Amino acid sequence: MSSDGVGTKVGFLLVGIGIGAGIGAAIALLFAPRSGEETRELIGKKAEQGRDYITNKTREFRQQAEEYIDKGRRKAEKIVDAGRTFAEKVAVI
Repeated sequence: MSSDGVGTKVGFLLVGIGIGAGIGAAIALLFAPRSGEETRELIGKKAEQGRDYITNKTREFRQQAEEYIDKGRRKAEKIVDAGRTFAEKVAVI
């Protein structure tokens, strides 16, 4: 499986968690004993917090994915170099 597929699945998971949390928070707030203005203000704050959370987690995931890609690239380069060195030694024989 490619790393793109994993990234997409994790991205969907994070979006799903964010949406679920937002819906749950909105429903809880609608049934809370507050005035309409207080409730709307609280919903706005929670929506902003949810957006910030998703943005931060997405940024963290992207950075981690880039690190894994770089690590894999370095390993692949080492393997290619080792193969090239081996081929050169075999060619001399």
